Amino acid sequence: MLVLLVGCRAATGARSGSEPVVGGPCEGCEAVFEGLPDVLLAQARIAPADEPGDALRIEGTVFHRDGSAATGIVVYAYHTNARGIYPRDERMRGQAAYLHGTLRGWTRTDGQGRYRFDTVRPGGYADSDTPAHVHMHVLEPGRCTYYVDDILFRDDPRLTPERIREDTHGRGGSGVVTPQRHEGSGWLVKRDIILGEGIPDYPAQVPPEGSAGR
Repeated sequence: MLVLLVGCRAATGARSGSEPVVGGPCEGCEAVFEGLPDVLLAQARIAPADEPGDALRIEGTVFHRDGSAATGIVVYAYHTNARGIYPRDERMRGQAAYLHGTLRGWTRTDGQGRYRFDTVRPGGYADSDTPAHVHMHVLEPGRCTYYVDDILFRDDPRLTPERIREDTHGRGGSGVVTPQRHEGSGWLVKRDIILGEGIPDYPAQVPPEGSAGR
């Protein structure tokens, strides 16, 4: 069983982490620890297979800033359903994760730094010009946690050039993706992440020896 060391304690599903939040204020960042599974794989589902909506696969590679692949990094993601709503779990009321809804999940990058989520394509908020998006966070076990730029979809009519300038900051690299058809009715997007890129106060890190480059 994979055990993530969080401070001096193992992650057990409830929040037990002491990794500092870096990169400035981060409302709800502690939700990355709430419900964190004991076992994390490089592939995970966010929405259940029977969730209404167009199937979406999110895949990517996490890199150190020198271009080498980053293994063992936890990637956390959450989003609305196809109607633009965050479904709530009343059992999580009072926790940060309540606002994130039930469509959320975690992966741990493999030996090549890769991760993958299977889910449905989110809808934009109702009565809003906010583009559809997927929220993304990084947890570097034993080091720190922070949010990176949301995934934004180039084919979303709400994603105007003005919104791109407003909503993108280069945190973890670019989150603007071009959806491609995948397995018939589904969509595929690629969102690579660069650890610490655009993150204020990011602690210095030396990649492990033998890290694989791009």
